[in-house]
Amino acid sequence: MIPYGKQTIEDIDISEVALAVSSDFITQGPRVEKFERELSRYVGCEYGVAVNSGTSALHISCLALGAGKGDYVWTSPMSFIASSNCALYCGSMIDFVDINKFSGLMCVEALEVKLQKAKKKGQLPKIIIPVHFAGQSCDMKRIHELSCEYGFKVIEDACHALGAEYENGNKVGNCQYSDIAVFSFHPVKMITTGEGGMAMTNDKVISTKMNRLRSHGVVKTPNMDPWYYEQIEMGFNYRMTDISASLGISQLTRIDKFVEQRNNIANVYESEIKNTNIEPIKRVSGVKSSYHLYPILTNGSRARRDLYNLFHENNIRVQVHYIPIYKQPYYRRMQFDILPNCEYFYERVLSIPIYPKLKSEEQSFVINTLNKANVANLESVLG
Repeated sequence: MIPYGKQTIEDIDISEVALAVSSDFITQGPRVEKFERELSRYVGCEYGVAVNSGTSALHISCLALGAGKGDYVWTSPMSFIASSNCALYCGSMIDFVDINKFSGLMCVEALEVKLQKAKKKGQLPKIIIPVHFAGQSCDMKRIHELSCEYGFKVIEDACHALGAEYENGNKVGNCQYSDIAVFSFHPVKMITTGEGGMAMTNDKVISTKMNRLRSHGVVKTPNMDPWYYEQIEMGFNYRMTDISASLGISQLTRIDKFVEQRNNIANVYESEIKNTNIEPIKRVSGVKSSYHLYPILTNGSRARRDLYNLFHENNIRVQVHYIPIYKQPYYRRMQFDILPNCEYFYERVLSIPIYPKLKSEEQSFVINTLNKANVANLESVLG
């Protein structure tokens, strides 16, 4: 079976985790702090706050920027539900910005039009969460310019994009265009800690707030008894363990290698896929992708279904990324507008295998299977 994605665990990772397990610290300890420092250094950001999942990182990011009841938070509908759930956790109202139908990224033109309309209604968002879909950065420079004009805060959902670069060659996550950037370390991401996430920021006040929120809202009070602590706000048990951090530290030493391998695989796909009715999503000029996913666009929903079935019959586990969030039963009752570009993209998108240890013969099998999907042997795919 060839999955669409999987972790890369090597002996050095296992050794580092074993050292952590046998140390004095297995919950939050010095390895968490080291992981935060090293990832901050890697992306070029001042502060990192490690937590137990990317979802937790999104949640405390929204809280740290003051999201609450009556506030609007906008994000992309073409993402996992965590990108919008984080706003609902805070009691805020969520809404969605349409995407570019060829890249899956938040469309800045659609965003600007939506902002103009919202300003007239007095319903501007407090926070916007652009999603770096499949490993490519959104147009963060333009989104930053709009944030200055309309007064909203920006959280980059960079869970797909560790190791990627903006159009100016700087690493995604350095927060040059945002208040906070969030990474995920789920097993199919660029590096893994099992489960885990980190929120990056250049603002010390925001960092301090997120540190407090991840640990029950509790602080130690100077000049009091050494055992004394105070809960000063409602917080959560979102802490990362030293065991998880040890795996992250080890994985981080190979992040550039992982991203290079993913880009090499993507380049082979792009040059070898011959079926003109199936194409990769659009590469954004000047942006370096981390290729968390390799999505292709088919000829339509029927073609996508037939191609999905063909892959699974050949033991290749492809996936659809994603069902638009507003289509989920929980969200349908909120009656969101149907977004045409998102609908176009969803009906066609299919993610095929990409991960560092994908063997060349396995990739060739995926490509051959894809190229067989033609009028001669699978007429409905080209339908």
